[in-house]
Parts: sequence; C-alpha cells; structure tokens
Amino acid sequence: MTWVPLLLSSPSPSLRYLVLRELLGRPESDEEVCELADLREKDPLIVNLLRLQGSNGSWKTTESAGLTLGTQLLNTAQALTRLGYMGIDPSHPAVKRGVEFIFSLQRADGSWPPPGGSKSKSSVVTPLQTALPLRGLAFCGYATDLRAEKAYAWLLKHRLPDGAWPSRVSAEGSYGYRAGYRALPHSRFGCRSNTTGALQCLSLHPEYRRSEQARRALDLLLARETRDRHVLGLETARMVGVEPARGFLTFFARFDLGLVLDLCWRVGATLEDQRVGDLVAFIKGLQDEYGLWDYENPQATKWVTFDLLRSLSRLDREGEWVSLEPRTPFEGYPRVQRRY
Repeated sequence: MTWVPLLLSSPSPSLRYLVLRELLGRPESDEEVCELADLREKDPLIVNLLRLQGSNGSWKTTESAGLTLGTQLLNTAQALTRLGYMGIDPSHPAVKRGVEFIFSLQRADGSWPPPGGSKSKSSVVTPLQTALPLRGLAFCGYATDLRAEKAYAWLLKHRLPDGAWPSRVSAEGSYGYRAGYRALPHSRFGCRSNTTGALQCLSLHPEYRRSEQARRALDLLLARETRDRHVLGLETARMVGVEPARGFLTFFARFDLGLVLDLCWRVGATLEDQRVGDLVAFIKGLQDEYGLWDYENPQATKWVTFDLLRSLSRLDREGEWVSLEPRTPFEGYPRVQRRY
C-alpha cells in the first residue's frame, strides 16, 4: 500500500486522522488517533473556516474559503458539510450555532426558501432548495433531528413516480424545463442535479440510506454511464475548499464518478451490478504507480485519494442490491427524427 506513507505525510491532521480511522482501522483509543483528534482544532482548513463564521452562526460568501453560493443559508450549509466531512463532532459549538441558524430559516412544512427568497415564485418548488441545507445538517450528524426529519418527508413528497426528482414543480403540478446535461436516463422529467442532492441526503440517514427510494434514485444515476475523467474527485475538492461551491440548479451539474462511487457503498449497490463493476475498473485504472489519484489542483490529490480508497474498501461484492434499469447509451439531447 504505497499510498499509506503519502497520505500520512499530509500537513492536515484532519486527513491523517481520517486515514488512520477509516482506511487503517485504528480504534478511537489509539494513541496517535487521540493526538490527531486534538490537533484537528489547529488544522488551518478548519481554523480558517471557523474564523469566518458570523455571530449568528452563519457563513457569508467568501471566495477564499470556496463559499461562493448565493445566500448565507446555502454557504452555511456548505460550511457545515465541510466540517462534517472532516469529522468534526456534532456537539462542537461552531457546528451547533451553524445548525441552529439553518433551522431558524426552516419553513413550517419542513422546507427551506429557494435562493430568490420572497422574490421567487412561492408556488414553484425546487427540491434542491431543501436538499442542500439538509445535506449540511446530515453531514454534521443531525439527520435524525425531528426538524430534519420534516425536511426528509418534504423531499420524499416531491419525488416523481419514477423515483427521480424534477427540476421544478408548479402549484398546478407541472414540471419545469430540464436541460439535457441534467437529464436522467429512463426518466422523462427527472433532473440529475436535484436527484443527486436528494439522494445524498437519503444516503446520510441511518434508515433512508438503504430504503427503496434511495436505491431507485441510485439505479437511475447509474444508468448514465459516462466517464468524465477531468471531474473525478470534484465533490471531494469542494468539500475541503480547494474548489469553489457554485450554482443552485447546477450544483451537481458535473458528473463526478467519485461522488457516484460514494453513493454506491452508502446505499448498498454491489459489484454484482456490472455497471458498478465497470465503474470501479475505470477508477482503479486511473490510480498512479504510487497509489494516488491525481487531481488538477494538487492540494486536493490526497483528499481525493482518501475518498476513493474509502469507497472502494466499503463496496460489497454481493448483497441485496437489485437493478431494474437496462444498460442504454446516455444521450442528453436526443436528435429529433425528421418526418421526411
């Protein structure tokens, strides 16, 4: 395992802690693990992020920290996602303040307002308006909070009959336009970005992660069998602030196979599914001679490597996973057949 000394040489004690715990199986009582748990409080990746938190628990738009979303609500959710990803305890004072800020903006029906706020059409629903804040809460260990459970119920209420989530739903029940690059195979109105956001929330919930709703959504995502090498690890890079988090409807516009692999082990897809096996073979084929996966920005390389190794180590060879989707080539913008 040539990646071991390389990952453990990272200047980030947070990464070294996660490598020992999640890749090497060291117990929480291990002397080195305990030391790193204390050192995380001094990790620049965490210190710099906590320094930017406002007195009300929120984070504003800050380019240098990779928080470049449109509202304080979404930037706070992204900051909490980062802290949770790095393993910061849910009881940490900064986490608790951020969580309460997000809950303070929650609507009575369990949702959160879209980026347009009062200026947006209140009759139009976009699943990501709730999925992105809920994602931050779930990463920090608040998925089973009763207030978060209301948000999960709201998300499931706006799920399409085919198992995907749409771009928008009007009060009349019509579905908004979905661009071809966000299309989902075998779903007429399903939006890949909204479906990915909703599925990631489900995958972080102890009960919903192996539910029929989560498995169906993952089955639809796996039907898009594209191989975009240049964005492999993008989501991990955004998690640690190397890449900026941008967009709303387009938040998951780029198809990161690293994120798909992460969803596979969380939801329970196995190597018995040939699509998963082919995905694993493709990703392993990109690993270099030192056991790393190079990312365009070298600052993210070790984090991306950790994330991919964790996913690969947790995938099961066989289990209860059953796919119902045929293998069909993905076509975001199908050609219109001419009559003559």
